[in-house]
Amino acid sequence: MAEILAVLPKIQDPNLLVGFEKSSDAAVYQLTKDLALVFTVDFFTPIVDDPYWFGQIAAANSLSDVYAMGGRPLLALNIVCFPKKELDKGILKEILRGGLQKVLEAQAVLGGGHSIDDREIKYGLSVVGTVHPKRYITNAGARPGDRLFLTKPLGLGIITTAIKGNMASDSLIRRAMEIMAQLNQKAAEAMVEIGAHAATDITGFGLLGHALEMAEASGVELHILAHKVPFIKEALDLVKMGLVPEGDYENLRFCEKKIKVEGNIDESLLTIFYDAQTSGGLLISVPEEKARSFWEKLLEKGVFEAAEIGFVRKGPARVVVS
Repeated sequence: MAEILAVLPKIQDPNLLVGFEKSSDAAVYQLTKDLALVFTVDFFTPIVDDPYWFGQIAAANSLSDVYAMGGRPLLALNIVCFPKKELDKGILKEILRGGLQKVLEAQAVLGGGHSIDDREIKYGLSVVGTVHPKRYITNAGARPGDRLFLTKPLGLGIITTAIKGNMASDSLIRRAMEIMAQLNQKAAEAMVEIGAHAATDITGFGLLGHALEMAEASGVELHILAHKVPFIKEALDLVKMGLVPEGDYENLRFCEKKIKVEGNIDESLLTIFYDAQTSGGLLISVPEEKARSFWEKLLEKGVFEAAEIGFVRKGPARVVVS
């Protein structure tokens, strides 16, 4: 996608503060000296069988882009693809009910949306949020000395693949759904309050793919300490059984030339680091002197599965895992 976007004319508008050039999570457009809009869209096919949970997860995933930019969601519109002649419309009702719950939880407004008749179900949101034009956060601000935090455990892509293959237990399915449906709101509030330098949400490119985007956008080297990265332990067992989504191999091919692995790290664990997440956590770059305060704020706000996973240093734009 980056190669395709690179051939398009660059948008020349002084009010467009953030566009697509550095793979940011959302666009930012300035309205006044004190107000800017954060605008994003995301939707995908079902990853769990329960339509209500799918609606929650898809909505949380869409809202996450606004949180990653340090913004506050304001207004959302549904994006729906549904085979209206082939499936019970009660399924669609449950999907939309789940999505609405997450929009309300985010203290935003659902203003309607658009639907088309499609053989494959797809659902998500277009979301508009607000942010101060001098206080938004992107993936391009990481600085040497910063500490890196990850706010949700990895392994969700592997587990959703296991769900599709009827290889996941009910308890594992429930745990994965709860993680994916959890808003990144509290983590975002903490990073804004503390003055984080950079952030991105971990989704389709996995931890290492999105970390590489941050490294390249910021012109720094991100160093990730493998033993500190939180992951769902059952995901490691599934990888060792050979259950690896195709998307994880694509992520490896996408960024392996700029990922340096130091020491003896289990290949199964590295696979989890490449694993494509749905509604994953935030990767946040925090000034070293504020790292402890940030950690305390996360705990105060109930973000209990977050972890400090590494640091930023001068060097080539790449990611080192040790």
